[in-house]
Amino acid sequence: MGEQLQQGGFRWKVRHTILSIIWAGWLFSFLDRMVISIALPFIGKDLNIDATMQGAILSAFFAGYALFQIPGGMLADKFGPRKVMAIAITWFSVFTTVTGFVSSYSMMLFARCVFGIGEGCFPGASWKMIATYFPPKERATATAIQSSVNTLGPAVASLVAAGIIASFGWRPVFIYLGFPGLLIAAAMWFYFRDNPADHPKMTKEELNELSLDQGKSGNETGNSGLMTFKQFLTKPILWQMVLIWFLFDITFWGFVSWLPSYLMKVRGFSLIKTGITGSIPFFVGTVGMLVGGYLSDRMKGQRKWMFIPNALIASFFLYMTYTVVSADMVVVYQSISAFFMFLAMSAFWGLVMDSIPAHIMGSSSGTVNFGGQVAGFISPFVMGYLIDKNNGSFDAAFIFLIVAMLASVVVAFTVQQERPAIK
Repeated sequence: MGEQLQQGGFRWKVRHTILSIIWAGWLFSFLDRMVISIALPFIGKDLNIDATMQGAILSAFFAGYALFQIPGGMLADKFGPRKVMAIAITWFSVFTTVTGFVSSYSMMLFARCVFGIGEGCFPGASWKMIATYFPPKERATATAIQSSVNTLGPAVASLVAAGIIASFGWRPVFIYLGFPGLLIAAAMWFYFRDNPADHPKMTKEELNELSLDQGKSGNETGNSGLMTFKQFLTKPILWQMVLIWFLFDITFWGFVSWLPSYLMKVRGFSLIKTGITGSIPFFVGTVGMLVGGYLSDRMKGQRKWMFIPNALIASFFLYMTYTVVSADMVVVYQSISAFFMFLAMSAFWGLVMDSIPAHIMGSSSGTVNFGGQVAGFISPFVMGYLIDKNNGSFDAAFIFLIVAMLASVVVAFTVQQERPAIK
């Protein structure tokens, strides 16, 4: 009953509760993976490893994460997103806790890779659930809300992890962070349904709204003649999106993974100051993400023209970040870069949700995200290598990130047409 209360013209619906639980799942998935960036200098000291080896720890997660993007999406299409999400969150929550008990470099690599396998099954299933419960006119906004954890996750991780590490060391952060995920997994298992018509709290009004909007987009499920995942693999727009996301995520994961180390090692920030100031760009980025999602739903057919200029502006301020003399201005430029970077990200995922049929959303969006997670594997390791080769200087690493972002813009120019999801 509470889900149908009228509040100032806004009617809370089942899909909003589902989005809220998915959002919580994404938040803790990001917390679980991002606290490693704050803890990395301390793990490196504890395990006596250099920057290249530290970068390999970050990359180990992405090896498992990237490997299971497509299989995770295919499992969601076959068995339903509810089971896949609940099992995935349980899996990666357990291995988050395991990370806190690791005492050797080889075991750390193994734990982070297996942790990544669990997380890799989650994204495609979550996008499929959104595509199933949200009409096309709301999907970019819903995806932007979900994707706000891309910014809130690092921000909260920066604040929480810095305080805990300063007081108790790096291990307790991982040990205790795994427990909330188990509660979220239980909520998904008991509340979610793969078919909206089977959900006990769905009203006829909401079902009719969903059915009508899906009919308009050509995304009905259960009808003969719908495009298969194999057929969609032949569409150029899928591979354009894969390549754009690969290049964009080179910048994103490099920006996220090495930001704390940069602030501490190059700019001389203390751990606590890093925790506070390092969170600011991501809180600003959250605003950019939500603004981008809102605008993206109102600019169908024009999404690439949202992506291109914002990605260019983000690249410029990323250049300003590492060239400015003032340490305080570093945070300002990082924040401006983050705002436009995540606004561009919202536009991109609006394009993804608009271009993929709902019935193959799991496998197809998993394919797109696979490109980004391959980048996540490559970027931290390459940055660590560049930092070591340049005697601790981050300049070459920043140039690497900027070039990747500019390359994503070049590919975006090749996208010929943005249309409602293909039947």
